[in-house]
Amino acid sequence: MSGPARVARWAAVGAAGVEVLHLAPAVTRVPAVGRVAARRTAGHGAAGHVALTFDDGPDPRSTPAFLDALDALGVRATFFVLGSMLERSPALGRELVLRGHEVAVHGWHHRRPWYPRPGRDLAELRATASAVAEVCGESPAWYRPPYGVLSSGLAAAAHRLRLRTVLWTACGRDWTARASPDSVYRTLEGGLRGGAAVLLHDSDCTSAPGSWHAALGALPRIADHCTELGLTLGPLRDHHLKP
Repeated sequence: MSGPARVARWAAVGAAGVEVLHLAPAVTRVPAVGRVAARRTAGHGAAGHVALTFDDGPDPRSTPAFLDALDALGVRATFFVLGSMLERSPALGRELVLRGHEVAVHGWHHRRPWYPRPGRDLAELRATASAVAEVCGESPAWYRPPYGVLSSGLAAAAHRLRLRTVLWTACGRDWTARASPDSVYRTLEGGLRGGAAVLLHDSDCTSAPGSWHAALGALPRIADHCTELGLTLGPLRDHHLKP
């Protein structure tokens, strides 16, 4: 093998190694890993509580409907907001807190972190956390990466900003064009147990148009299911995440 070829080969190996290290924390998204080795990051909490969380808002087309539905059910939740969405609808961000909900960080934009960009990761998480604090009047405590893909750069940025990273233990697959209130509930049903963290979306900004109606329609059945099991449905601040 010639010298240049050898250099190119080792450069490719090195790049692959960097990519593996960069995406290594994303293994926490694997359910088996979350149940055993990363329970707090996966979202496993108190045995009598189910954490209700929403991603991708605030969206003036849909989030108000979720706020009204949650008021009717007497339930509070944690909303993981995008900085770009909060910037467009600051009044709605304030409304989340006024209605008793918790606001957390989902990033400035909703994109996959396939390549290492630690400077951008830190800048965007800091900008979103600052926007939440300034607009909503409360410093955020939680961070959830888009698509649940936690890279080393995002993990380091969240740690530096004192944000606790949390994913989910059950999701309703409410982002698809075929999602319905029944499909969302049926997908979640087996995971609605004590200590669960539920992922839904209050916006379709990164999902199939109108898909948010499926999550909205499933809320009463989710709340009834938890009540029947004697479980409290609420925000992450009441979830008492395990170490």
